[in-house]
Amino acid sequence: MAWLSVSSVLQIIVGLGLLNVWLLRAKSSTSYRGGTATSLKEEFQAYGLPEAAFYVVGALKIIAGVILIAGVWVSLPVGLAAGVVAALMVGALAMHVKVGDPPMKSVPAALMLVMSVAILLLR
Repeated sequence: MAWLSVSSVLQIIVGLGLLNVWLLRAKSSTSYRGGTATSLKEEFQAYGLPEAAFYVVGALKIIAGVILIAGVWVSLPVGLAAGVVAALMVGALAMHVKVGDPPMKSVPAALMLVMSVAILLLR
């Protein structure tokens, strides 16, 4: 399996993680949601962000997720997608701090940030 590398495994993990959160679990309550939110949309409201931010961030994350996954086999701008995810995760961490969330709620964003930066460094 020539395509199997640390970078490609991270691309699949990050990509599937993004698609899972935004397409399958957007309306689900998790212990990692910011503030007292029970859905992604409520989470953006808890952060005091405009509704448009929910759609822009969602579109960016879904597109980046698809690029990261497909980029394992097809020449796509994986570095750009990983950079976008990294920047969005920095924003997510800042939002958790803004609303005074306990550090545990920031773990998924921190892990996605680390993996996205690793993808950038390994490519």
